Amino acid sequence: MGKNKLKKFAEMETLGCVYQYPQSVLESKGDCPLRGNWAKEVFGNSNPIVLELGCGKGEYAVGMGKLYPDRNFIGIDIKGARMWTGAKEVDQLGLTNVAFLRTSIHLLPRFFAPGEVSEIWITFPDPQMKKVNKRLTGTHFLDIYRQVLASEGVIHLKTDSPFLFAYTTAMLDHNSIRPLHTTADLYNSDVNEIVPPIRTYYEQQWLGRGIPSKYIAWRLPGSDVALDEPQVDIEPDTYRSFGRGVLQSSADPFYETKNQEN
Repeated sequence: MGKNKLKKFAEMETLGCVYQYPQSVLESKGDCPLRGNWAKEVFGNSNPIVLELGCGKGEYAVGMGKLYPDRNFIGIDIKGARMWTGAKEVDQLGLTNVAFLRTSIHLLPRFFAPGEVSEIWITFPDPQMKKVNKRLTGTHFLDIYRQVLASEGVIHLKTDSPFLFAYTTAMLDHNSIRPLHTTADLYNSDVNEIVPPIRTYYEQQWLGRGIPSKYIAWRLPGSDVALDEPQVDIEPDTYRSFGRGVLQSSADPFYETKNQEN
């Protein structure tokens, strides 16, 4: 592990907006003591709580915190070195409605009580084309989300991946869940007007390649309704997003350069 990462991990321990609970701590001490009390104990208010899952550097959590001071935002990721960027910005700006939680997403019910979360944002996740149980919009994770979401809670997906967009669309249709909003080209649709005007660094790179951002928002049925995986064949993406390997499509202007580098 590089010295820079070690330095970031050490600094994370000193930032008041960061909460770190390894699974080993939960196993030995039980559920997170903030469970059911995040708004009161962390933010000092009763405002709605919004999660950004797989937040990376936390660009969305921080951006929404700036735009919506009447809501509380928590960026969640297992990788602390990336989360450090957003946490430092929150600390420097003195934002009081943004926090970061370092843990695994499958442990959400150990951190949040039923109905404690009003919205979930899933921003540009790995599409996990070969591992359905790892897809953040798959039924495995949806069953986890509805353990913490309010009855009218909304899930938002923003992705560059045609595969994940097609899969999520098929999953909702198979389970008779009607999207609140959906578009395969966000910035050339009317839906753009209702989505927070936040573009992450990597989203800008994808858009520059001519890869449009896709967006779906939906509500989940109650836990008494079983969710099933759709039995459909979906064409895999013909490229890989930044940080997920070499580009595979010769139509991409960066294809030749990336393959020369690898």
